[in-house]
Amino acid sequence: MASDLPDKFIVFGAPDIRREEIDEVVDSLESGWLGTGPKVQRFENEFAVYRRVPTDRVAALNSCTAALHVSMLAAGIGAGDEVITTAMTFCATVNAVIHAGGIPVPIDIEPDSLNIDPQLLESKITSRTRAIIPVHFAGRSCDMDRICAIAEKHDLLVIEDCAHAIETEWHGRAVGTFTDFGCFSFYVTKNVTTGEGGMVIARSAKAIERIKILSLHGMSKDAWHRFGDKGYKHYQVVDAGFKYNMMDLQAAVGIHQLSRVEQAWERRREIWQHYQEAFDNSPVGMPSDPEPDTRHGHHLYTVTISADACGVSRDEFLTRMQESRIGVGVHYQCLAEHPYYMERFGWRAADFPVASAFGASTVSLPLSARLTDAEVNYVIDRTLAIISS
Repeated sequence: MASDLPDKFIVFGAPDIRREEIDEVVDSLESGWLGTGPKVQRFENEFAVYRRVPTDRVAALNSCTAALHVSMLAAGIGAGDEVITTAMTFCATVNAVIHAGGIPVPIDIEPDSLNIDPQLLESKITSRTRAIIPVHFAGRSCDMDRICAIAEKHDLLVIEDCAHAIETEWHGRAVGTFTDFGCFSFYVTKNVTTGEGGMVIARSAKAIERIKILSLHGMSKDAWHRFGDKGYKHYQVVDAGFKYNMMDLQAAVGIHQLSRVEQAWERRREIWQHYQEAFDNSPVGMPSDPEPDTRHGHHLYTVTISADACGVSRDEFLTRMQESRIGVGVHYQCLAEHPYYMERFGWRAADFPVASAFGASTVSLPLSARLTDAEVNYVIDRTLAIISS
């Protein structure tokens, strides 16, 4: 096996950083403007154009977690309010609810889509329920028709976690653009990266105005307006805000990442399909194909490894892939597997059988526009070799 090892470790979710990003960052460094300034505004405007929303309906932040948090605050979610979401998501989704003072209420997922199961939603709605947070897992859209219909029936907010779903569409409409709030991530492994970063799209410009105030200490003017060349602007603190603003250094990377978003999506779709074809007749559990008239963001390629079917446990598979110099991930354990939530809310894995079974068997294989054909083929070869050994 040693002779087959690649020259370098295949990094999971490696960002495709090019000369354009490097030059833009250098330009920011040389300009002396590193914090929130003109490049953040440019990135916001270009993201709005890409997602076909007005430019006054977007706000760039330092993470998707921040985006979720301030969206809930702008929506008025507070102490004791219940927010329903999926049991199969990153901890940030429910932590944001907790930080807003709310109570997260997870429900199980559909076995095919791996997204929140709309059939279970209404059974969890109480007089204290204020919102639903659908998470578009791996880049696949949730069933937004059914979720929005339930939300309208019960007068609930919909705050979409679009961390995996920058390019995702549901029946011709970009996710995160037609509900109350859509929250996006530009973390280093995401389809568009700024290293760390996030964006909110809101239904109303008034909500974005409040989010921008909350994201910078609760000040009435941001740093660009205070220190720009049009003269010093005094500010007032109008709320107890947070330090959630994006910097120009981050936006400098995002501007050029966004300019290649479709090109990168095409490459990831090509790799995703290559994986699908390669594992079609193997015991590896594969993700379901996208539904008709939807667009999958192809952010993650998640397989399931069953010890009975594959002859190797999921964790042993992870170890052997790492030994083969292939970076892999687990997205995710069921939320009810984590001690904090078990102790604070009494969640138990048995209450979420689909999410728990998936979380115990899932592996995310490398999926990045930066991957070469040779690297993709190596990942496939090693996967098949490990499960057949």
